[in-house]
Amino acid sequence: MRVTAAVLGRTSAKAPFASSRPLELEELTLERPGPGEVLVRVGAAGVCHSDLSVVDGVRPRPVPMVLGHEAAGIVEEVGPGVHHVRPGDHVVFAFVPSCGDCVPCLSGRPALCERGAAANTAGTLLSGRRPFARPDGSPVNQHLGVSAFAERTVAAAASVVPVPAELPFEQAALFGCALLTGVGAVLNTAKVEPGSSALVVGLGGVGLAAVMGARLAGCETIVAVDLDPAKFELARALGASDAVLVGEEAAGAVHELTRGGADYAFEAAGHPDALAFAYAATRRGGTTVGIGLPHPDQRYALPALSLVTEERRLVGSYMGSSVPRRDIPRYVRLFQQGRLPVDLLAGGTFELAAVNEAMDALAAGAVARQVLVMSG
Repeated sequence: MRVTAAVLGRTSAKAPFASSRPLELEELTLERPGPGEVLVRVGAAGVCHSDLSVVDGVRPRPVPMVLGHEAAGIVEEVGPGVHHVRPGDHVVFAFVPSCGDCVPCLSGRPALCERGAAANTAGTLLSGRRPFARPDGSPVNQHLGVSAFAERTVAAAASVVPVPAELPFEQAALFGCALLTGVGAVLNTAKVEPGSSALVVGLGGVGLAAVMGARLAGCETIVAVDLDPAKFELARALGASDAVLVGEEAAGAVHELTRGGADYAFEAAGHPDALAFAYAATRRGGTTVGIGLPHPDQRYALPALSLVTEERRLVGSYMGSSVPRRDIPRYVRLFQQGRLPVDLLAGGTFELAAVNEAMDALAAGAVARQVLVMSG
């Protein structure tokens, strides 16, 4: 079949992307789903920093590539061996397909699937296929097994989770990355205890989701930190008790608000300086969690003695240490109960043709999540 998709033909593009236009709409051919795969008509796709980091070259990926990894849609066709979804089901994508057979998968840690990580790096599906191609037959790479900046896409069945049909696509999409990553880092990775204090550094979609997760976990004090004060109002609406602007006095302010440092600090900016700040603002015996994705060449130096003498924990969290088929339905129910206000996180909507403009809004630090709404 033929579909319209936003294809990234080159990396290291410079903003404004509306002028440099790294993403171009192309008519591609899309193969039918094979064994263990599904065809999904995309309803909406969030525009995430993981997409932007491919565009600007921070996160190297093979091109050409159909971008988009945070999305929701409707299953139109299933391949042989697919049983947990069927045509007509509304689904949310998870950006790490789990094979179910490697050591991490067998240990209950599908976000660390070895075959899934290898496929995502190579730009293929879990099966090794590239279902998108240009009219001349040349293959187009898959982004994180999803490639949702398209009218339709084919993904591994392990990448989709059914959700209630009444959930609007522009809200449902956010459960596949922002919520899985941010809320999961709080609940799954850090296992935050009620009554504790939390610090969130970086208030993009994932950081704001971590704020929601901290409130859900029952934190008494939740301090939100960012370079842009325009983000503070939304952070407070999502559960932050305090907001601190990055600057010379920021560390002292956090220590004062948390009475000696945060019990749990979450770095969601993807920069070593932010991680250093989060670690410095964590109390003795506390836990610092890295969520943001820095450039692979960047390094972080920590005061090694403090790790031992202060019994610190510095841990990473990928996809919120999530089990998507367990956690996405759980988070959806919490949203329906009014306990995870995801609707406040969904911001401006764009047509697929305006994908470069949506990237500009993200790069400029737009407060809420930008969402592409498909019409195909």
